[in-house]
Amino acid sequence: MTGALASALCLVATVGIYALSRGLHRRLGTWWSAPLILSPLVIILLILGAGIPFPVYARDTRWLLWLLGPAVVAFAVPIHEHRALIRRQALPLLVGVATSVTLGLATSALLARCFRLDGELTRSLLTRSVSTPFALAASPSLGGNPDLAAVFVILTGVAGMVLGEAVLLLPALRSRFARGAMFGGSAHAIGSVRAMKEGTEEGAVSSLTMILAGVVMVLLAPLVGRLH
Repeated sequence: MTGALASALCLVATVGIYALSRGLHRRLGTWWSAPLILSPLVIILLILGAGIPFPVYARDTRWLLWLLGPAVVAFAVPIHEHRALIRRQALPLLVGVATSVTLGLATSALLARCFRLDGELTRSLLTRSVSTPFALAASPSLGGNPDLAAVFVILTGVAGMVLGEAVLLLPALRSRFARGAMFGGSAHAIGSVRAMKEGTEEGAVSSLTMILAGVVMVLLAPLVGRLH
């Protein structure tokens, strides 16, 4: 199999698996059939069965990651619609973003120590709590691997979305602002999509939390990379 054919098959398989899992999820509506859960599992089994090294697969599908950047811009729509609310809640929002980034870095370092990860894995894990485009931008400054960082971001987003469903059941979490900030800070883009299902206000707060946390991470990455 030529390199060009392998690249084309990786792209076609990735898009096709996502489309099929999306259709399955619409029909079944179960958590395990969600494209962000089912698609990666099927793709992992496929590249393992075909004997394709992950760096090769990542290289051949890299432009799909690039598309995440323009996709994040779409989250500006609900932010604009609720700009008055965001101005009123500017201070709590900034405090929440700072807390989210700090806890993300601290828990990542703790996880790396608990599982005794090596240097590159640890540095790649540090960006797991921000959206993929920001993680890809920040990871090199931290000395991490952007491909590994993207994997950790997806895993964190899925875990945050699943756990967020349980947190929504807590009686104390009734504020739309708090619910949106929770999803944006813990599950970034995946969480923001889920927050929009709760309401436009939750979606706007989640989107802005996600974007601000990503910007802060990119700005802090060089400093954290020197300290780590």
